[in-house]
Amino acid sequence: PGVRIGVNVPLFPNLERVPNSPAYYAPQLSANYFFYEDRYWVYEDDRWSFERHFQASAHLAGVLRERYGVKKGDRVAIAMRNFPEWSVAFWAAQAAGAIVVPLNAWWTGAELVYGLSDSGTTVLFCDAERLDRLVPGLGELPGLRMIVARDDRASLPGGADRIEDLLADANADSALPVVAIDPEDDATIFYTSGTTGHPKGVLGTHRNICGNLLSLRFANVRAALRGAVPGAKAPASGGQSVYLLSVPFFHATGCHSILVANLAAGNKLVIMRKWEAGRALELIEREKVNTFGGVPAMVWQVLTHPDFATRDLSSVRSIGYGGAPAAPELVRKIEEMFPGRTPSNGYGMTETSSVTTMNMGVDYLRHPDSVGVPVAVCDVKVVDEAGRTLANGEVGELWIKGPNVVKEYWHKAEASAATFTDGWCHTGDLARIDEEGFVYLVDRAKDLLIRGGENISSVEVEGALFEHPAVTDAAVIGIPDKVLGEEVGAIVHLALGATVTEAELKAHVASRLASFKVPVRVWFFDEPLPRNPAGKILKRDLRKQLLG
Repeated sequence: PGVRIGVNVPLFPNLERVPNSPAYYAPQLSANYFFYEDRYWVYEDDRWSFERHFQASAHLAGVLRERYGVKKGDRVAIAMRNFPEWSVAFWAAQAAGAIVVPLNAWWTGAELVYGLSDSGTTVLFCDAERLDRLVPGLGELPGLRMIVARDDRASLPGGADRIEDLLADANADSALPVVAIDPEDDATIFYTSGTTGHPKGVLGTHRNICGNLLSLRFANVRAALRGAVPGAKAPASGGQSVYLLSVPFFHATGCHSILVANLAAGNKLVIMRKWEAGRALELIEREKVNTFGGVPAMVWQVLTHPDFATRDLSSVRSIGYGGAPAAPELVRKIEEMFPGRTPSNGYGMTETSSVTTMNMGVDYLRHPDSVGVPVAVCDVKVVDEAGRTLANGEVGELWIKGPNVVKEYWHKAEASAATFTDGWCHTGDLARIDEEGFVYLVDRAKDLLIRGGENISSVEVEGALFEHPAVTDAAVIGIPDKVLGEEVGAIVHLALGATVTEAELKAHVASRLASFKVPVRVWFFDEPLPRNPAGKILKRDLRKQLLG
C-alpha cells in the first residue's frame, strides 16, 4: 500500500488524445490510484473514491448529451458550494464538450440571473440555496432548458431534476461520450469579481487550463532544484498527498490550481463547508493534511487561533497562499510556528488562468516581499502609461503574455480591447521587477494613495501593520482631505484576545515608515474584513461604510 505504479491513463479515454486539453492530461482512476481508491474527496463524513468520481462524471456527461441535448460549445453553469458534485458537474460538462460557467455562490438571485443570461447558459447545476435564490428570476431566462440541483426536498421548484437521482444509475459500465476536443476550444467562462458595474465573463480555453497545470509542476520542480528550506520536512515516500481546500471552485485558483491539479496528482482533497480556522486545525489533525493555505488572512487566522498549540500539525509540509498581497511578516511567522515548512506565494488573475508567478522555498525566504518569478511560459514586463517598457526597478503597470492568457471577455469587445494588446494582458497592478526577475507588487493602480503629491503604497502600510503581533488583517484606504487630497486611513482586525490602541498602532507604523505614511485614523473591526472570492479586500465597500 502506498506504492505508486508508473502508469498514466488519461481521464477521458474515449476522447481524442489531444495535448493541452484536460481530457489528455488529467489522470483517470488507474494503476496509480488503486491503492487510494477510498481517498479522493472528503466532505464532512462523505468520502468519495476516484472510481466513484469517474463513474459519476462519465454517466453525467452522457446525460448531458443524450437527455439534455448539450452540444459542443453550449454553456453549462455551476452555482453551488464546494460539494463533491461541483467536481462531478465540471468534469461531466467538459467531457460533453460544453463551456463550463462557474458562478459565484455568494451572488444574489439577481446576480445569478445576470450571469446565466449573459453567458447564454442552457443547463445549470446548483444546490438548494442557489435554487431558491433563482426561482423568482427564472422567467428572465428563456434559454435555460434545465436545472439540476443537489437538493433533498421531495419536490424541487423550477422543475429541477435532482442530481442524486441522475447519479443513482452510475456504475462500472458508465462510459464517456466520444467528443473531439482541441487545445484552442473554449472551456470556461469565469466572471470577474465585479466590484464596479456588471462582472465580465472571462473566456478561457483548454490550453489555458492545462498550461496552468504544467506551470504548477514546473514551479514545484524549480523550487526543489533551487534547494530545500533548512530543516524542511521531506515528503513521505510513495504516500498520497492531502490538500485542505479553503477557497471556492468558482474562482480560477480553486478550479484550475486546486481541483484540476490535485486530481492530476492523485491527491486527497479535504473540503470544508465553510472556512473557520478552528475547524481547519481539526481537519488538519484528523486527515493528516500535508498542504493548506488560501489567502494570507486565512493563514494568519490559523497561526493565531487559540487551538493552534493543542492540535497535532506534524503532517503539514507546505503552506501556500495567493490572491492578495502577503506581508513579509507572514513568512517569518510561518517559519517561527511551522519551522522547516516550505512557504509559497503566487500571483495571477482570472485573465491569466491562475498562476503567472510563483515564489517558493528558499527563494521566498530570500525575497519575502515578492510574488516570485514568472513560470517558464510567461513573459512579464512593467510599462508606463504610454505602454513603454520600463527598466528594472522602475514602477509601472504589470503586463503578462503567454499561453495562459485567456482569449477575451465574453461578448465585450471594448473591454477586451482595453485589457488585451497583442497577446499582453494589462493587469491594472503596479509593480516593479528586480535584476533577478522577481516581481514585486506595489499596489493596485486605483488603490494608490496620493497625499500632498506624495505617492503612498497601501501594501507598504498594510505590511507595517501586519508586523504588529495583535493584527491579523489590515486594509488601507484614502480619507479625502481638502488640503492634501488624501490622508491615510487603516482598518484592522485583531487576533482573538489581543488588544492594542489606535495610538499604539500609529506609533508602530511611525517607527517603520515615513511620517506622511502613518494612518491618521484607525478603525477596529470585530469580524474579518470583507473579501471577494479572489481573496481581495473589498475596499470600495469599506470606504462606503466608513466614509459614506
